[in-house]
Amino acid sequence: MTTAIATTDHDLMLTGPVGSLDAYIHAVGAFPVLSKEDEQSLAYRFRNDEDLDAARDLVMAHLRFVVHIAKGYTGYGLPLGDLIQEGNVGLMKAVKRFDPEYGVRLVSFAVHWIRAEIHEFVLKNWRIVKVATTKAQRKLFFNLRKSKNSLAWLSHAETQAVAEDLGVSPKEVTEMERRLSARDSIFDPSPDADDERSFTPAAYLPSPDADPAELVEKTDWHNDATHRMNRAIKTLDDRSRHILESRWLADNKRTLHELADEYGVSAERIRQIEANAIKKIRTAMAV
Repeated sequence: MTTAIATTDHDLMLTGPVGSLDAYIHAVGAFPVLSKEDEQSLAYRFRNDEDLDAARDLVMAHLRFVVHIAKGYTGYGLPLGDLIQEGNVGLMKAVKRFDPEYGVRLVSFAVHWIRAEIHEFVLKNWRIVKVATTKAQRKLFFNLRKSKNSLAWLSHAETQAVAEDLGVSPKEVTEMERRLSARDSIFDPSPDADDERSFTPAAYLPSPDADPAELVEKTDWHNDATHRMNRAIKTLDDRSRHILESRWLADNKRTLHELADEYGVSAERIRQIEANAIKKIRTAMAV
């Protein structure tokens, strides 16, 4: 497998090892993970000095994450190597747009660009993949049209005849006929010359998470809030922490009466302890 990706502004090129996909995955996994300080230093060198060596080091250190993300999309029937290629394009775009001033890690920023490229690739290839995926479907795909006498839908008798002739079930014949009758719709074409508006599926599917910067901000806020909450919970005494975790954090949440029986107190006392614990956590998180 050969991975080659170039940017338009800086002609930044990444070439992976030639060979099997397993060899490539093993090779990118061998690159060390950058510390936050090293990552910041490389990012500043690339942004301020247009140092392509720094950009290359940033990309190479994050190729393992592209492989990890791409593996999550193998269920669409597309080659893993192609998914990785597209994800690498997204990684390159992320490196070009990464601003170290925000203080976030590159991987948190890049994941959204990597997924965006893979999503676009899957959308472009989804129709081709879904027409025929099994052996029976491929047989139908190449033979069904020849078996039809007209453009009209097959009758029940014709469906039975085609199924018997091709050695498949009537249900598979009907499903393939439906797929062949469907038309592809361009997801995001350019508008016509005399019409600036584009009435395409893309126009009706606005993503509320389209801005990677906002996603990074939300992720960082959530991670910070989670960290502060965990730190605040550790300041509670054992009984308060156990009651709070049993009431709110456990998979099988317990009732006030169940905890009251365990500690030999009233349910109202458990409620008071719970309320005090929540108040302490809110105060600690506000600091």
